[in-house]
Amino acid sequence: MALLRAREVIMAHFRPMLARHDITEQQWRVLRVLAETGPLEATELANRASILPPSLTRIIKAMEEREFITRNKVKDDGRRALLAISPAGLALIEELSPERVAIYEAIEKRYGAEEHERLLDMLESLIQSESPIE
Repeated sequence: MALLRAREVIMAHFRPMLARHDITEQQWRVLRVLAETGPLEATELANRASILPPSLTRIIKAMEEREFITRNKVKDDGRRALLAISPAGLALIEELSPERVAIYEAIEKRYGAEEHERLLDMLESLIQSESPIE
């Protein structure tokens, strides 16, 4: 419960920014993952963005309609597709970057750089300990 409450406290800072641009939290995660990793298949995107596959299907449709992402067939396998962030999606991330950075800086300032870094390290350690070994 503490982790869920912490997530809600942090997301309360980001929701107004996302709402002003008519972007859901899940859509934002998709854009961020694709911007950071490059093109991915839907299964891997769902995993990295922590979104259930059935929900991702709806999100992809909405984001394609808004031209934030593109879908391209995998060469030599027409059943598979790679999803990629579009120039419009990158532009949105760039537009929101100053506000996003300000939010992160305010959170870090509230707890101090050392505590903030320690928290991020602990969370990453938790994530890695629960991730399947590749």
